[in-house]
Amino acid sequence: MADAPDLAAALIAENFSRDAGGVLQVGGLPLTDLAEKFGTPLFVYDAATMRRTYRALCAAVAGFAEVDFSVKANPNPAVIRVFREEGAGAEIASGAEFEAALKAGVAPEKILFAGPGKGTADLDRVVAGGIGEIHLENREEMVRVAAAAERHGVTVRVALRINPGATAQGGAMRMGGKPSPFGFDEEAMDAAIDAVEAMPRLRLVGLHLFAGTQGLKAETLLGQWAYGLGLAARIAQRTGRALETIDLGGGLGIPYFSGEAALDLGAIRAGLPDLIATLRADPRLAGARVVLEPGRYLAGPAGLYVARVLAVKDSRGSRFVITDGGMHHHLAASGNLGQIVKRDFPLAAGVEGPEAPRAATAVVGPLCTPLDMLARAAPLPPLAEGDLVAVLQSGAYGLTASPTGFLSHPTPAEVLVEGGRAEMIRARG
Repeated sequence: MADAPDLAAALIAENFSRDAGGVLQVGGLPLTDLAEKFGTPLFVYDAATMRRTYRALCAAVAGFAEVDFSVKANPNPAVIRVFREEGAGAEIASGAEFEAALKAGVAPEKILFAGPGKGTADLDRVVAGGIGEIHLENREEMVRVAAAAERHGVTVRVALRINPGATAQGGAMRMGGKPSPFGFDEEAMDAAIDAVEAMPRLRLVGLHLFAGTQGLKAETLLGQWAYGLGLAARIAQRTGRALETIDLGGGLGIPYFSGEAALDLGAIRAGLPDLIATLRADPRLAGARVVLEPGRYLAGPAGLYVARVLAVKDSRGSRFVITDGGMHHHLAASGNLGQIVKRDFPLAAGVEGPEAPRAATAVVGPLCTPLDMLARAAPLPPLAEGDLVAVLQSGAYGLTASPTGFLSHPTPAEVLVEGGRAEMIRARG
């Protein structure tokens, strides 16, 4: 995967295909037909890719952890349902995501609620709905959860989210070892444990650790998980009880840019025996449910964002392809969702022969801002009005992570392909 065309080609070969005429296929259906039927812009998700990815990760961590789906990555109930059918629980970050998970058929006791700013209304909804666990991130939230439990006459299972020390940090977006709004700092963990233990309506059952995101190196993830087991042992020692849940977060990454390689699940598997031995050797941890809750890793590779070309122009030596899709639907692809140095996601033409000449192409959207740029120099074949462009790795942090109201364009449809059928799971507009 030395350069962008190779990355795009590798991702298409792994998750999609092209027919003899060079038409991109999703689950055996021509992308051109999907665009004609459902209109553009369009998000298309391949359920078979989601299932294959989920099963591969479960097999890699078997005997150590179970795998849940982080709903924030793609909260469409039809997407959540795919993972629920595979056996996943759900990790949510709002009351609306709780409703989406329930709509997808996830049992409330298999839902975990994280996030640093849980409001009273959301807490009342999930407590009344029998949520499996709430992950506490600050003292005020601790009080709000206890009050909700009191109002509903129940005892709520809770875990502490811990912001770990510097030795546990890792991933492209580091979320540990520095000041953070997320969780209790590790050095304040004992005091937080004591505060929860003093609240009779709260039952401290676990740990939540999330040290980084978009991790592509197995050794980084394995190190974070080992650190998490150490924190879990400290919580169990402080409470004098065995832990029931050890949530080691998500953080598993996918390749977006040239030079990035996919996470090596074989290396993950090879590094687990020591972690499994740690669990089995400690009776306070041996019976705990260890859970990973990735979102991007599971849903991202299965999605395409599809836009239609409206115009092609040359400006002072640069080629611009203007499409009907842009940052208002896919902020991440524009580079405006957390990127410091803006780099291009892998892009592909909807129809492209194997020997098509490619040239650096800027792909822009219809918005009146220079920020609306899906690619700055993507290697693409010659394109004309009416052609299709697809942004790969678009199954996560797409539509709902974007400023859909900006300039008041209609939202795109979302379509799920499975078993040779295409189902509209969110209507256009």
